[in-house]
Formats: sequence, structure tokens, C-alpha cells
Amino acid sequence: MKIALMDSGIGLLAAAAAVRRLRPDADLVLSSDPGSMPWGPRTPEDVTARALAVARAAAEHRPDALIVACNTASVHALATLRADLEPGLPVIGTVPAIKPAAAAGGRVAIWATPATTGSPYQRGLIRDFAGSAAVTEVPCPGLADAVQYADEAGIEKALAAAAALTPADVQTVVLGCTHYELVAERIRGAVQQPGRPPVVLHGSAGAVAAQALRRIGAEPAPSAEPSGSLVVLLGGQPSELPGAALAYAEGRGLAAVSTAR
Repeated sequence: MKIALMDSGIGLLAAAAAVRRLRPDADLVLSSDPGSMPWGPRTPEDVTARALAVARAAAEHRPDALIVACNTASVHALATLRADLEPGLPVIGTVPAIKPAAAAGGRVAIWATPATTGSPYQRGLIRDFAGSAAVTEVPCPGLADAVQYADEAGIEKALAAAAALTPADVQTVVLGCTHYELVAERIRGAVQQPGRPPVVLHGSAGAVAAQALRRIGAEPAPSAEPSGSLVVLLGGQPSELPGAALAYAEGRGLAAVSTAR
């Protein structure tokens, strides 16, 4: 089995690691275009064109499914990607986990890029899935870029700024950008208040990995032999994992399996 993942940059690592946990024997194709980051401020038409190029580069490797491991691309380009690639290649989008986050009630914060925060798309998800939960939208300028380049000072600055906008009584944080999942525990630490129950984080990586397997009729087999290969495409060209990817456990795990093979 071969699963492809696409993103503007290394935000796809979290979903790729989730696929590997479910199916260590799956071959992975990671397709991104970090030279064109960030995608958030670009026009929907520009995002769609870039996402289509990244997706087609992955499709050339004949995967069984393609995960769009990017919130921005899912918002603007998912319909176009599906029209171009399906039914031959199932395309799985990424949606912020607002519904499960709101199910427990209490106050919820959605950390997202400035372009997504307050957008009709995100407001629609809140309207449709948040129910009676109190939701605060928190813009996180610079966080995705800082994570992309493993810029420690930039990450700390962006975390502090977003935490300052997060209500102190928040019980749940939705990670509305795939890059944020790579620093999930640091986000928890930034918003956790002394004496309060642990803040619950909701990302999308596990859900999209499971959905990809369902779409191709495959069952999870976490105990399978870790024999899956790894192909990395940057701007459509064969490459290695970017150095910044190795700053994160997900990137190191993928690289370790690839090296072992």
C-alpha cells in the first residue's frame, strides 16, 4: 500500500507519522513546496494552482490515496483536487477537529493562521459543529512559518502571543493548522493555567490517517513489519527530508525508518 501526503511544507509530518503508526508497512510519498510558503496570504486561485501542482507530483508515484495534510489547501483547493484526481485516486482533506472538541462542552479555542481565523469557512464549521460550546478564535501569526524552519525564537514568540489571546478558562484547543501539531505539547504548556485540569488538544492527523485507510479498504495493522519506504518531493523534485523536519519527533521517526531500510 502507498499513501501520499501533500502540504505547503512540513505540516504533513504529523499525518505521515500517524499513517506510519497505523500501517508501518505503508510506503509514503511526501510532496510539498516550501519555497512557495506561506500559502495562507495567497489568493484562493493561487493556492489552488500550487496545491494542484504538488498533488500531481505525488500522483505520478501512483499512490493508493492522497491526504491533503494542509488546512489552507483543503479550504481552497479540495474540490479542484478531487475533480482532477478522483475517482482514480481518493483524496482526503483536513478539517479542524471542532466537532469532537466541542462535544465535551466548556470553552474551546481554535488556534489557526490569521487567514483562516474569522474566515467564512471556519465560522461555518463553528456554526455547524460547535453546538453550545463557547468558542474563541485565536490567530497565530508567524507560528506556521516558525515551525516550518524550526525557528525556536520565532516559535516561542508566536506561542506567547497566541496564548495571551486565549481565555484563561479554555479547556480545549483545536489545532487549526497542520504545522501546529508538531509543537502540540508546547502549545499545551503555553495555555495551561496552574491549578486547572490539563488542557485537551485536538489535531487532525490521526483522523485523516484513519480515513485514508478506510477510503482504500485497508485495516489498521500497527504491529506490521516496519517495511514502508519513503519518497520526498520538494517542488516536484526528488529530495530528502528538510533539515528542519529532524527538529521534530515525527520527522526523526520517518527518517529513522527510511535510513534503516
